[in-house]
Amino acid sequence: MKKKFNMSGIIILILSIILLYSCKKNKPTPPILTTVAISSITQTTATSGGNITSDGGDSVTVRGVCWNTSPAPIFNDNRTTDGSSIGSFVSNITGLTATTTYYVRAYATNSAGTSYGNELTFTTSATPLSITDIDLNLYNTVTIGTQIWLAENLRTTKYNDNTPIPLVTDISTWAALTTPGYCWYHNDESSYKVDYGALYNWYTIDSQSNGGKNVCPTGWHLPTDAEWTVLITFLGGENVAGGKLKEAGTTHWGTPNAGANNETGFTALPGGSRDLAGTFVGLNSYGIWWSATQEDSTFAWRYYLDASVSNAERGDGYKKGGFSIRCLQD
Repeated sequence: MKKKFNMSGIIILILSIILLYSCKKNKPTPPILTTVAISSITQTTATSGGNITSDGGDSVTVRGVCWNTSPAPIFNDNRTTDGSSIGSFVSNITGLTATTTYYVRAYATNSAGTSYGNELTFTTSATPLSITDIDLNLYNTVTIGTQIWLAENLRTTKYNDNTPIPLVTDISTWAALTTPGYCWYHNDESSYKVDYGALYNWYTIDSQSNGGKNVCPTGWHLPTDAEWTVLITFLGGENVAGGKLKEAGTTHWGTPNAGANNETGFTALPGGSRDLAGTFVGLNSYGIWWSATQEDSTFAWRYYLDASVSNAERGDGYKKGGFSIRCLQD
């Protein structure tokens, strides 16, 4: 006797196969991504990121970079958290140790798991050099891109050939000055020297006004406008550079100290200025730094950082004004 053909069983089997295939086809897989090249390497910080080209069929819930001193870093190692979407992202790596090699991978997580980009390595810069000026003031330094800067405002009272710079405290004398001069904020050296440095008029740094002398330590110089531009450009332009240069928090800067993360280690502080009338203004609100480049007989180029914005503003400053100085290695 022939067996009766069971059509319903075959139909159920076919439907089961289709359902199983459909489930397998639609099941998410981990994201696909690459790691962005390492940049802005200092003694304690670096910048990387990633580019997620596929979410694997499900939403990315977290992304960033992870790093360690041994190969193949994973999510449970040191990591950043930088959003939850596909595409490119930037990660600021902090808390590093000088002269140390690190391994970095971008990561991204969805419901299927965590995947990693290609592994990259970098070595942090050496511990900063300590530099002294002619007065034996000690300064930390910081490497940013191809440049090495003082990480503190200048506070010397002499040129590096030991010639004194005139200290000018009187308001009317300062206002009339067209020769070199310096002062301390509010004429109070003990309160403001260590943190904020001195304020200098532009004639102090102008070779024609000072007889060709150098206010910076030997082997260092006042940066030109072009050299300031190299720094600002390396940091991503004027709109964001200020935050990367300013000391973070509100210990010295006023609220809100917008965008400040000091990822460069430059540690810019708001030393204020002395205006044309000889009045002291702006402490804790802004800092202004001279360049060595004049605009005309009245103005020279300067760079301005403010507590309320993340910008680094290039502008012209009256040569009679008293601003801060940062020196650049030759």
